[in-house]
Amino acid sequence: MKITVVTPRGPRTRSGNGTTAARWARLLRETGHRVRVEEDWSGGQADLMIALHARRSHPSIERFGAAHPDKPLVVALTGTDLYRDIRTDEDARESLELATRLILLQEKGLEELEPRHGAKARVVYQSAEPMARKQPVESRFDACVIGNLRAEKDPFRAALAARLLPHSSRLRVLHAGEAYDAHLAARARRLEAEIPRYRWIGEVPRWRARRLLGRSRLLVQSSLMEGGANVVSEALAAGVPVLASRIPGNVGMLDEDYPGYFTPGDEEALAEKLGRAEGDEAFYSSLVKGCAARAYLVEPERERAALAALVEELGRGAG
Repeated sequence: MKITVVTPRGPRTRSGNGTTAARWARLLRETGHRVRVEEDWSGGQADLMIALHARRSHPSIERFGAAHPDKPLVVALTGTDLYRDIRTDEDARESLELATRLILLQEKGLEELEPRHGAKARVVYQSAEPMARKQPVESRFDACVIGNLRAEKDPFRAALAARLLPHSSRLRVLHAGEAYDAHLAARARRLEAEIPRYRWIGEVPRWRARRLLGRSRLLVQSSLMEGGANVVSEALAAGVPVLASRIPGNVGMLDEDYPGYFTPGDEEALAEKLGRAEGDEAFYSSLVKGCAARAYLVEPERERAALAALVEELGRGAG
């Protein structure tokens, strides 16, 4: 099959959408398909379009649907799609209507869809390659934040929580991610100056982000809105435990009973979890075990098979 994958901001960016699009293209090629990745649909020939982001990719979705009403069109729903835009934005809502199938990145996303749209949805967990972890430095307790500086990510919650820990704590928060505007960059630098435990590294290539993750004792995932974070998949594959905001996108990745949740936007709750992870060996072990129990979800072969099954289903002309 000739498949076009459309992703906002393009396949070469370090955004979550760009990372997902590049990985899906590779996995689909491995199963024998010809794949082109574009920021906007160029009008080129395709048997199938997969568009990431119902609102931002809507122009491409609309044009492909009008040009090829008989061809399958798949829309992958992001966090802002699922938890905001499909309720408030006409473009996002129209994308749902035009889609032959919807991709969700974790199972809790099904709860956000009307039954008629839920029937079109397929859950595809994002995969990550395992990595060898480095032995953490004993004199520090490093927690990493890996994600671009955007309001939806609540990017500074870990820094604010670090400020609340006692002087005796060995905690250090290392934050890798691009600032999407000058105000966020300025705030990151200001917090670095105010909070010695916090360091903003800025935008880094994926290999450096993975190395940072592999050297950390924890990942902090503090988003207010998330469809199913790539970085949580990376942590599960690496065996790095996660402290996560209790939002549906994280619960769908880590399960309802995972012990590492904190109230979104609450640095005091996060500080309490950070302190326990550092000082309570049994609690830290419970985080490790909880993540290990979900690691099977992010195996590359599982994602490859899920995408292949979806394309095969659509190739058979399933309605």
